[in-house]
Amino acid sequence: MLYLDNAATTPIHPEVKQAMLPYLVDAFGNPSSKYYELATDAQLATSEARQHVAKLINCQPDEIIFTSGATESNNFIIKGITAARSSLGKHIITTNVEHPSVLATFHYLQEIGFTVTILPVNEEGCITTQQFQEALTPQTIFASIQWGNNEIGTLHPIEAIANICLRHNIFLHCDATQVVGKLPVDVTQLQGINALSLSAHKFFGPKGVGATFLRKDQYGIFPTITPLIHGGGQEQGLRSGTLAVHNIVGLGKASEIALQHLAQHQHKLDVLEQYLITLLRDTFGEHIHFNHHSKHKIPGIISVRFSGINNELLVKKLAPIIAVSTGSACSSSQPSHVLAAIGLSLDEIRQTIRISLSPYLDKEALDLFKTL
Repeated sequence: MLYLDNAATTPIHPEVKQAMLPYLVDAFGNPSSKYYELATDAQLATSEARQHVAKLINCQPDEIIFTSGATESNNFIIKGITAARSSLGKHIITTNVEHPSVLATFHYLQEIGFTVTILPVNEEGCITTQQFQEALTPQTIFASIQWGNNEIGTLHPIEAIANICLRHNIFLHCDATQVVGKLPVDVTQLQGINALSLSAHKFFGPKGVGATFLRKDQYGIFPTITPLIHGGGQEQGLRSGTLAVHNIVGLGKASEIALQHLAQHQHKLDVLEQYLITLLRDTFGEHIHFNHHSKHKIPGIISVRFSGINNELLVKKLAPIIAVSTGSACSSSQPSHVLAAIGLSLDEIRQTIRISLSPYLDKEALDLFKTL
């Protein structure tokens, strides 16, 4: 089977698997324990992994907080920061193409008294800096803006938005789940980004582990934040619970590999994407339409509409030979809110599939589409 659903999840890289195995069998110590070798080995392993994740996004290792994944990271930051800053104001901003873990959290905050602005995107799936600027009020304390979209790949103007937030003392969180490991991310350069979410399984690491970047101030102190999970005080008191050492090691190794091959993989995804787009156009002609219009996008994510063909039926028919999806794996039971946001009708949404590529894919494998 040709696997083309990498935006949903990627397979574990062989080197990641090998790095994880000892911590599933013999090196089973709890890193919160002390003194004996099994514990200190686990401590060293998590410390090394933290350094690799930090290098991938260019931050300090102690600004990395391990979580179960980006959904938890999003909830942790959005709920924790808004609770801590509510005395300064209760206006918060996001967009209408965010991941469900962001939008659902914003809806929850609206129910408990926050004023929420959900910015509509244009037909390319992004907001403008002017639009963001005009949404600000004296009560604005927080914004969560997705770096890159998981269905159509569109990149928001994060650098410009970060600069606006920096000038206005607005806490900016970025869900960077689809961007980390595929494009350069430098939070030291982008000082306006206060927090960022990522998941290992989007760049060839294991499921069930991710990280939050939370920026410390010039004195090395975290912003005031209410933890999502209370307990034993792990992760500097911000995320309690016994660390899943094997998964954390996997995240660290995946981060190391991603950083080593970042430019090469980005180029490969660009090549594969252009090859597949040309192939699909040559094969299906006027019967297809691509939903992503901009070049400012995550490489390797293709949203394509097959006129007159139901996407669910198409995905099922392809399933024995090609794995693709109708959209986000996190909202597969509902018509895509992202495609609706860029102006597609319900019929057009139901004719759309998402193809997401891997840099480890051979270009010739895509020729399978010629036989359909």
